Amino acid sequence: MKSTDDTAPAGPVRRRALVIGGGLAGMLAAAALRGAVDEVLVVESDELPDGPLPRKGLPQARHAHMFWSGGVRAAEALLPGITDRWLAAGANRIPIPSGMVALSSQGWFRRWGRETHFVLGCSRDLLDSVVRDHVLAAGGVAVLRRTRVEGLTGSASRVTGVRVREADGRERTVEADFVVDASGRASRAPRHLEELGVRPAPERSLDLGLVYATRVFRAPEGAAGFPIVSVQSDPRSGSPGQSASILPVEGGRWIVTQTGTRAGEPSGDAGDFAAFPRGLRHPVVGEILSGLEPLTGVSLSRSTRNVRRYFERVREWPERFVVLGDALAAFNPLYGHGMSVAAQTAAVLRSEAGAHGVEAPGLARRVQRAMAKPVDAAWELAMGQDVFYPEVRGGGPSLRDRVLARYVDRLVRTSCGRFSMVEDLSDVTSLQAPLTTLVRPRVLLGAVRGPQYPPLNGPPLTARELALVGSTVG
Repeated sequence: MKSTDDTAPAGPVRRRALVIGGGLAGMLAAAALRGAVDEVLVVESDELPDGPLPRKGLPQARHAHMFWSGGVRAAEALLPGITDRWLAAGANRIPIPSGMVALSSQGWFRRWGRETHFVLGCSRDLLDSVVRDHVLAAGGVAVLRRTRVEGLTGSASRVTGVRVREADGRERTVEADFVVDASGRASRAPRHLEELGVRPAPERSLDLGLVYATRVFRAPEGAAGFPIVSVQSDPRSGSPGQSASILPVEGGRWIVTQTGTRAGEPSGDAGDFAAFPRGLRHPVVGEILSGLEPLTGVSLSRSTRNVRRYFERVREWPERFVVLGDALAAFNPLYGHGMSVAAQTAAVLRSEAGAHGVEAPGLARRVQRAMAKPVDAAWELAMGQDVFYPEVRGGGPSLRDRVLARYVDRLVRTSCGRFSMVEDLSDVTSLQAPLTTLVRPRVLLGAVRGPQYPPLNGPPLTARELALVGSTVG
């Protein structure tokens, strides 16, 4: 792992960008800035591991992470060849819809023979480590590890660097020509900006009380190519939202994640783990688990609320400072959009910084506004579902939400029996197309026509897949 003590740069440094946070968003931001400056310094409070290993500052890494094709393509644009590196390290490229067995709120999705989109299936540790190694090996990026950012330097009109505290307690100032906060859900950007005199940004939070419980299992022998299996909740049923999924990852393992909103949370007890999914809208995940060998205990997470910080609405936004990734907007992890939005916002940063240079007047505000577009898409998708769960904190559904939800239900029901609707709906859910796609004439006509085929009465597992997991499944 390459690192620096920031005291002995290799030659004169003309322009330096500084990134707060060395996770996926931070490394993608570093890649985005590398061509626009002479040096990128990543400041990370954790001890980053060598290889695909857990780290203290990312406890949610133990849960299933789906990286949708919209995000993978944004990452590929930032780091050409990264997809092949992920696959070479053991990640699975899972085609959608043929590689997914999913019960939606409106019925079972069919596994049409054609691929429209894909999901990258691997552990978060592997995904992060491949990106980290790729970024650092290319040069121009160094990491200041076990170092905490205590505040920004500069003024309300321009950020000039950061104040840091190192592992030995020593404090100092690190100057930079451009600063990016990619420090995740725990970002202290609002506090740091307030200390400089910047007016607070509007913020919205929606908390379902969602709890994640995850356990890793050994995949059956010969299970290569096994699909994602998912039983989703119905937000408008009036009951707590409960779901479960199986994600095939590297090393012949399956990550099984269960979720529940308030009054429906899974427990951290290993004895309850197989029972929970048997009580869902369909017991298929629990039935599959009954024949699997667990490799780990149960990991719980509760930091799952939706948070949106509208930094793009701050009129007097300081020059040379940008916030992206989960520090800008953190989503209910159930939809698998956080990593994709991080990649897409980093791609926005690269486009703007590459075109105008980090010292261009108004660049930071222009970038912050442009980032709102990919954030909006994921935010609307999450809000359109989550506001309907019982005991949600942060506001219930509006009339607009109710009208839109009925329309989306119609689209989902149609997609269970009409392939063209699968393409259009997946364009949006994979973050490859805006929400406005769903009101195009072709989509509206498809919604009027409804499903072409009758609903399935059970999970569409193949005979081979049933043989792998046991004849009692389904």
